[in-house]
Amino acid sequence: MIEPTVTMPPTRVRQPPVRRRERPPRSSRPPRSGDAVRVPVLAVVFVCAACGLVYELELVALASYLIGDSVTQASVVLSVMVFAMGVGSLLAKRLRCRAAVGFGLVEAGLALIGGCSAMALYAAFAWLGESRYVVVGFSLAIGVLIGAEIPLLMSLIQRAALSGPAKRASRRTPPVEQDDAAGTVADLFAADYVGALVGGLAFPFLLLPWLGQLTGALVTGAVNVIAGGGLVLWVFRRDLTARSRTLLIGVNVSVLAVLATATVLVDDFEEAARRAVYGEQVRVAVHTDLQEVVVTGGREGPPDLFLDGRLRVAGQDEYRFHEALVHPAMRGPHARVLIVGGGDGLAAREVLRYPGVRSVTVVELDPGVVRLARTDPALATLNAQAFRDPRVRVVYADAFNWLRGAADPLQERYDVVISDLPDPGITPSTKLYSEEFYGLAARVLAGSGRFAVHAGSVTDRPHTYWTVDASLRAAGFATRPYSAGGRTPGFAAGPDRADRTGGTEQGPGDWGFLLAVVGTQPPALGLAPDAPRLRSLGAGTLEAAARRAERARGAEPPPSTLVHPRYGG
Repeated sequence: MIEPTVTMPPTRVRQPPVRRRERPPRSSRPPRSGDAVRVPVLAVVFVCAACGLVYELELVALASYLIGDSVTQASVVLSVMVFAMGVGSLLAKRLRCRAAVGFGLVEAGLALIGGCSAMALYAAFAWLGESRYVVVGFSLAIGVLIGAEIPLLMSLIQRAALSGPAKRASRRTPPVEQDDAAGTVADLFAADYVGALVGGLAFPFLLLPWLGQLTGALVTGAVNVIAGGGLVLWVFRRDLTARSRTLLIGVNVSVLAVLATATVLVDDFEEAARRAVYGEQVRVAVHTDLQEVVVTGGREGPPDLFLDGRLRVAGQDEYRFHEALVHPAMRGPHARVLIVGGGDGLAAREVLRYPGVRSVTVVELDPGVVRLARTDPALATLNAQAFRDPRVRVVYADAFNWLRGAADPLQERYDVVISDLPDPGITPSTKLYSEEFYGLAARVLAGSGRFAVHAGSVTDRPHTYWTVDASLRAAGFATRPYSAGGRTPGFAAGPDRADRTGGTEQGPGDWGFLLAVVGTQPPALGLAPDAPRLRSLGAGTLEAAARRAERARGAEPPPSTLVHPRYGG
């Protein structure tokens, strides 16, 4: 029997609804209007950072030239400026709502203050005689304005990134891509640091040699105001009201006009300031690669030589200094003499007065000083044409590095070494008054050689003087202190800082010296049997000078080393 087949109706299987696949974005990153402003902003950050570091280095350099003690001046400028940058960053928070006009005004103010800072500092030194407070004031002002730059630019970039297409895209953009604040900060600081590098290298290698201190600062200010003003008035022009745009244009044009006028008048200003510092009888004023060299004096009288505003040689009484420095060291063998410093030729003049001298080596850092001492008629007459003597050899080198090479056992040994250097309290070359330097000097001395050192004023800078003494003794020398009197009224004569008093007061009252020999027995003070006739020295004079110096002896200070310099201003 065949059973009937029953056909069942097909069962419908419900399929899950097909979801429409969203179209993938064409780019993994939504279009952002902020990308269009990053490149010009980073370029301006680069330029402004370079300008800011130039202002900073210019303040440090000029303060060191005019005030002295470069370590102190650098510390003051850098610490005050960094503190002020923090203050500027906080103050910039108040300008975030008007970041565009705020940044434009900040850059205009920075260009004006930074560009004119060198002229203002030089003017304060020339006409007021005091520039320390001016240095601090400009460091504060420049630091505050530099500190406000990055926060304001950050606000502008963020505002641009969240405007236009970026604002519409932000609704579906992950938070990390919506606001890449960390990347923006990294870009800004990278441009800032690289710009600082370029500015730091441009200052000593381009601006100073080509333009000088004053003009270099003014040109830097012009570059600063053009970069900052151009960024705001072009890239962020939509963030400005008509009134703000007019204000920024007027301010930027005014700053450029001031800087341009100052640049045109800078030579007349420098000449007037130089007369205020050095008097009316400026005969020669030149800028070497290392310093400013000025020779003053009339055609009849002896010249005065200034290096970076400090009186290096007072023609009226320099013989007192150089006779006291040189002649006590010449008692004994003196066929071979080494002079460290002495680019003016005056120490060499005194050495060459001894017929037994066979060779004189002068190690001078600045060829410009020696060139002037050779060619200027007044200076050449004062040094008795010392550099034309065939026995004199001039070496242009850093004395410390040169002595390291000369200390080789096969090199020549010297009967007398004379250190004719600026006062250690105000010179940046304190390494030439260190225990290590004196150790090198001991290695180039012959067995019975003598070492004469100018050590600053005994009465006015006793700490400096006795620190030199302690450093010599730490290097293995036995020392004999002595001093010489005689100063030009109104200035501190000799190789130390000019102390202008308007001609009514006397400068520091003495020059301090130390005569040293290797060993433990201090040398005797006296003159050689073949010593020439001297105007200021005699046996009695030297004994009185030694007693005068010993009376000023106090507690023994520690020696000065390269790692622990002990000299102050």
